[in-house]
Amino acid sequence: MATPTSPSVPSRAMTNDDDAVPGEDTSEVTKLFAERLAAWKHAVGYLEDYITATEKTHHAHGKEYERVLKTVRDPLKEGHHFDQSLGGIAGMFENIRSNTQGISNQHYETAKQLKGIILPVFERLHTEIKNKTKELTKGAGKGSKAVDKARATTQKHIELLGQHTASFESHGGKMTATDDPYLLQRGVMHRLNKQIQEENNNRQDLISVQNSFAQFEAHVIQTIQGGMGQFMQVVNTQAEQTKMAYGDMVGTAQKVPLDFEWNGFVQRNNTILIDPNAPARSVTNISFPNQNHRSTKPLIAGSLERKAKLRGYNTNYYVVTPSKFLHEFKTDDDFAKDPVPENSLYLPDCVVGALAGQKFNVKGKDVSKGKVGNTFSMNHEFQFKAHTPSAASQWWEIIRQAAGQVTTDIPDSSVPTSPVSKQNSPSGPEHGMLPLRTDTEGLERAGTNKSSTMTPASAAPASGVEKQPGQY
Repeated sequence: MATPTSPSVPSRAMTNDDDAVPGEDTSEVTKLFAERLAAWKHAVGYLEDYITATEKTHHAHGKEYERVLKTVRDPLKEGHHFDQSLGGIAGMFENIRSNTQGISNQHYETAKQLKGIILPVFERLHTEIKNKTKELTKGAGKGSKAVDKARATTQKHIELLGQHTASFESHGGKMTATDDPYLLQRGVMHRLNKQIQEENNNRQDLISVQNSFAQFEAHVIQTIQGGMGQFMQVVNTQAEQTKMAYGDMVGTAQKVPLDFEWNGFVQRNNTILIDPNAPARSVTNISFPNQNHRSTKPLIAGSLERKAKLRGYNTNYYVVTPSKFLHEFKTDDDFAKDPVPENSLYLPDCVVGALAGQKFNVKGKDVSKGKVGNTFSMNHEFQFKAHTPSAASQWWEIIRQAAGQVTTDIPDSSVPTSPVSKQNSPSGPEHGMLPLRTDTEGLERAGTNKSSTMTPASAAPASGVEKQPGQY
């Protein structure tokens, strides 16, 4: 720190030899010094406020870091998934908790040091400045008042001398002994001498105060520098400790081996995790309750052609189930799409016509749309054609046994005017037709004896069976 230099000699003189009672303000210098001390006092007050605010901030930070600590509270949720030994994620969080608690404590300690060590330095300096102000007021301030009093006395006698010298001129020198200008002048000289002594004494006091101000201000600045140095040391220590804490957190996280947690997880759950060497599951190897129950096995299944609305025939996959439903599907593939029937006929509610070669008709209502759809659906005549007369006979016989009525109506044998594409009208297995599967025993097991309601084609009258009410 630089040593304060000696102040230069002021150029202003304290007195004017031409005037017995100068018109200057004797307290002007004292007021100037008092104002300067007030400036120093306020400057130190700013530093006190700064230290106090910083202390409160660190205390608040201590509380905030306690809130931060709660975000990594112990134990961790699903903590059993992490290895509890050091070197893993659980150890990393324990390190984070420890360092975060340390940061909180460091802020509390910093606040404590700022309030107990740094702030008193500036409070004591503030008190010194206040005492210096009192010293100036009681010392130089008193001298200025004494000078003002002496000057007032001298001025009073000078005015009295002027009054009686004017009377001497007007009255021709006739006056009392006490009013003799000669005596009055000597009285002025006496009081002027006392005034000058007071002025010189005050001058020496002000010079002494003026000279001491250099050392006092140097002391003020030196104290401020010392206090700020201690402040820097305290906050720098706290900042370094916080930096080290965060560095330790990051370092601990970076030291966790990439496969540490996974290897521990696999070891702890080796009886639960999937063996990658085990074969994949297959539908063919799976069984479930009621699999292949007799009610699930079709009575007959395979490809049939059904006459389209306009012309020609479309080939689809059909099944007659033990529940006496004739279901129509696009394909027999259960995996490509959900096997929802395109049409479903409940055969006991249907009427089956006579067999004519490869063709036969079934009249009934499509019940595949649920209860609401069934209510509003109309009866339709479905015209079927098998691939061979033998296949047609098998289909017709099984459907006849399940149907509600059988007639001698022969299907329309007219040939379409335009040729039918191979895709829509295949003629046999070589065109992608599905093989025919039959199970007539299932039908016999599924229902009761319908001999009273089902009429064989050979026994049916030529004119057909009489239709029941509400049927076609």
